[in-house]
Amino acid sequence: MGVDVFLSHSHVDKVFADAICHRLEAADIRCWVAPRDIRPGDDWAESIIDAMDQAKMLVLIFSASANNSPQVRREVERAVNKGLMVLPFRIENVPLSKSLEYFISTQHWLDAITGDLEQHLDELCHCVAMLLERLPQAAPASVAASVAAPAIAIAIAIAPDALAAIERALAQELGPIASHLVRRAMLAAPSRKQLVAALAQEIDDAAERQRFLTRCHGAG
Repeated sequence: MGVDVFLSHSHVDKVFADAICHRLEAADIRCWVAPRDIRPGDDWAESIIDAMDQAKMLVLIFSASANNSPQVRREVERAVNKGLMVLPFRIENVPLSKSLEYFISTQHWLDAITGDLEQHLDELCHCVAMLLERLPQAAPASVAASVAAPAIAIAIAIAPDALAAIERALAQELGPIASHLVRRAMLAAPSRKQLVAALAQEIDDAAERQRFLTRCHGAG
């Protein structure tokens, strides 16, 4: 089953995340939220990336804790890279950190700082439903499946030790999601050079991207 909304939040704000999830799903808007939707034994980072691959938009529950959370920043960054719409739902009046400001337009906030929370949740639900209606329909699953067919042949074309070195270099910049990103990029990158170039585009910070490229070239 697909996902309409990925809920990004700090663990401190779980009560708000649960309330938003309940309200949206009561309106037949399918949500993905951690830790509820991460099965026991599943890799946390990989589960997040897989959920974003299915999601149509991200709702950011913005608070002081979320503002300072590296995990939330990475989720917002990944969502923007994937072209997902990001809708911030502000529950605390704190200045936006520079790292989040880089990715978020301040013109599209929903504020729930004061007033009745139930009313704010209704407004959020209405806004999400309206935005989802405007999005184009996703391609059929059969089309996505056909793209994955060459994966095994491509994997064989790149030596295992080379793949491991590339993954280590990427992990130094992006953390544990590196292994998932490498496996996914291999679907469209038939050579080591093309794989490195594709993975470099996953890194938004120019200095971090250059470090990744330098490590890969040094290992090559």
